[in-house]
Amino acid sequence: MERQTSVSFICQRCSMPVRLDDTILNPNEHTLAELSLPIYPATESDLGSGAGSFDKVVPPVRWTESCGSNPAAGGADSTGFTVLSDPGVTPSGHLSHKVKMAATLFDMLSTSTEVDHPMCEECTDLVTDGLEEELVTVRKEAALYREFVQKLRREPPADDGEAALDAELAKLATEEQQLLGELRTLKQEEQQLQHELEQQDKEKERLEQEEEQFWREFCTYRKQLIVADEDYRSLSNRLDYTTRQLEKLKKTNVFNATFHIWHSGHFGTINNFRLGRLPSVPVDWWEINAAWGQTALLLTALARKIGLQFSKYKIVPFGNHSYVQVLADGRELPLYGAGGFKFIWNPKFDAAMVAFLECLQELQEKIESGDAKFRLPYRVSKGKIEDPQAGTAYSVKIQLNSEEHWTKALKYMLTNLKWGIAWVCADSTLGELAPPEPGEQT
Repeated sequence: MERQTSVSFICQRCSMPVRLDDTILNPNEHTLAELSLPIYPATESDLGSGAGSFDKVVPPVRWTESCGSNPAAGGADSTGFTVLSDPGVTPSGHLSHKVKMAATLFDMLSTSTEVDHPMCEECTDLVTDGLEEELVTVRKEAALYREFVQKLRREPPADDGEAALDAELAKLATEEQQLLGELRTLKQEEQQLQHELEQQDKEKERLEQEEEQFWREFCTYRKQLIVADEDYRSLSNRLDYTTRQLEKLKKTNVFNATFHIWHSGHFGTINNFRLGRLPSVPVDWWEINAAWGQTALLLTALARKIGLQFSKYKIVPFGNHSYVQVLADGRELPLYGAGGFKFIWNPKFDAAMVAFLECLQELQEKIESGDAKFRLPYRVSKGKIEDPQAGTAYSVKIQLNSEEHWTKALKYMLTNLKWGIAWVCADSTLGELAPPEPGEQT
């Protein structure tokens, strides 16, 4: 059977359980009286602390010593003690007489010393070692003090010591007055410096306000500068773009940009309107009339550009209802058709196309007379247009003519107009475009 030992206290330094000796648990009155004497004189505060109170009592617990127990096997602690019920507590819940006596003893020891009790043997040894070191130090200091006292006793007293002390006292009083005067001067200087410091603080506050105002205005001006710089860059970019557009426009052929003459198969086209008609490709008459309107406008613009006045006719551009006016009698020859049978055709449309071709012939003669080296590719004569290489002439009339020949004649006519555009734009000696005559439709 294991031997069990009741433990009711723990070490006040390492909190390990402490086994008390039987002499401590059973003290006599003489022992208690000797232990109650203070080790050093106690002060009034120490006497009034209540030595009889249990302020140093550690709550008792019961431990049992188990020399060969395994902590992992059944609850035994590695320290060799196992917590059991407290044997020092009576069934009524009060401390037993022995525990009270031990508590009174430890409380008396703790009150008389600077060390709390109880303590285990190891902690007691540590405290004892520390106290022995302090005792050695105190003994050395005491030896130094005794040696110094003996030295003072061996020195003979000086006769003029009192007079020297009086002189030194008077000198110190004089120095004190001087120092007091300097102190007053320094106080005045301090007040003056304090006043100057307040002025400097006010000046500093004013400068800080000015600095804040300066940075506020700087940010405003900086923002305005950035906006102005952005506006300048924008205007510069716009100016560069406008300059490039101007140079591009200067190099642009206005007539070519306005009147785009090209071909689409067997048809000549002006601004994508086909001028002509084939049996296999029946072009709508609204497209043919629109192409004639563009052609009339082009011939009128070229004649005005070179200052040419037609002798017998006046071409009036009026969209898909353009016409040619006879200057002799004022008749209007429509430069548009409405369809119908080939042999039952309005002769005025044919007459208008012949008159238009005569006006083109006058333009051709005007251009070739001004430049002997320039010739239009196709010759115009008496309502027909001739291909000099093939030696074949094609009429611009529809009546008594095939649609293939009529279409080819119109294609040659547009080719001549395209060459006329090239000559007018290349001749830099020509003046500006003359204003339209009154009543002329553009």
